[in-house]
Amino acid sequence: MSGESASKVLDVRVREHDGVDVVTVHGEVDMASAPQLQAALEEALEQAQRGGRAVVVDMLEVGFLGSAGLSVLLVASEAQSRRLRVVASDAVRRPIELTALDELLLVFPSLDAALAADESSAAS
Repeated sequence: MSGESASKVLDVRVREHDGVDVVTVHGEVDMASAPQLQAALEEALEQAQRGGRAVVVDMLEVGFLGSAGLSVLLVASEAQSRRLRVVASDAVRRPIELTALDELLLVFPSLDAALAADESSAAS
């Protein structure tokens, strides 16, 4: 597998960190990989709801976020009783802002900022 092809593979991991469920995403989120992200987010949201925890989606290592990925974030934000926190790379922030999803999501520049934030705050 070439280096370029390897970077396009999606890797999604879910872990708990200081009372927050963190979904870490690496790679590209497009039509082919969006179902993998959706499944991981559904699992994290279920666990978070049972435990009364917030969910942070760390997308700092995402190089591409297509419309299918935006749809996954929208569905996840609607399923979350709290506003979904997203840590966004430039490649993620731009489509979120262009589609005005930043009005529904809490978007942060770093994981530390997202973990430290309460539901009502976001850093641009």
